[in-house]
Amino acid sequence: MPQLSYFYGISIRMYFREHPPPHFHATYAEFEAQIRLDDGVIMEGSLPRRAARLVEEWRRLHHAELVDVWLASRAEGHFARIEPLP
Repeated sequence: MPQLSYFYGISIRMYFREHPPPHFHATYAEFEAQIRLDDGVIMEGSLPRRAARLVEEWRRLHHAELVDVWLASRAEGHFARIEPLP
């Protein structure tokens, strides 16, 4: 599962040809969550409150890029890295 971004100890990953709905995986320490691209809802798992806020901020900033990565991974099987939070 390629890493799309990494910031503040949080790893953002997406599987090649992932199952719908469009989502990504965020990992922080022993916590992991699957997060929907469109609205940021945690579909499965959990993150500490601060990590969840940082991931949501990053998701909002990079929503269009995430959608592009989702579509490219399903069609072409490759990923582009996305900038971390500053």
